[in-house]
Amino acid sequence: MHKKYGSNDAIVKHCKTVARVAAILAEEFARQGKDIDLEATAEGALLHDIGRGRVQTVRHGLEGSLILEGEGVNDKVVQIVRRHVGAGISAEEAKKLGLPDFDYIPRTREQVIVCFADKMVDAEVVRPFEMEVKRFEMKGHDVGRLLSLKQNLEADLREDPEGLVLRKIKGTR
Repeated sequence: MHKKYGSNDAIVKHCKTVARVAAILAEEFARQGKDIDLEATAEGALLHDIGRGRVQTVRHGLEGSLILEGEGVNDKVVQIVRRHVGAGISAEEAKKLGLPDFDYIPRTREQVIVCFADKMVDAEVVRPFEMEVKRFEMKGHDVGRLLSLKQNLEADLREDPEGLVLRKIKGTR
């Protein structure tokens, strides 16, 4: 599907790395016996940037979700793609950005996982979350919402999601 909608190799590699990070988090929720749709999480992570074949702006999440709706993809996956941009975009902020009036803030466990995983990956490199915090600060984005994303995931997971990912990526316990 990426090829069909113009994703280049860099986008595909990025999505694969985000899917790897998301899988680590989703599998830990499953291990803990918590409700998680592993398939929707994997698909959402693999397709989260499909809209970048059309546009390289904040609008790529919406564009990707529209592509997936047109392809008849499961709505859980569509919503993951729609809500992964930044640390989420409120309906009010969406209006200011010229997006349709919609709440783009990740709400479900699957949406939060993919959004967080995306923030830990720069191109195809998994990096400390603090690097994304610094990028948000430099761009004047909502750092509080970004930090909240991590804190909420940590409370739900009962473990530091960043630490878990970095340990698993490095192959340590």
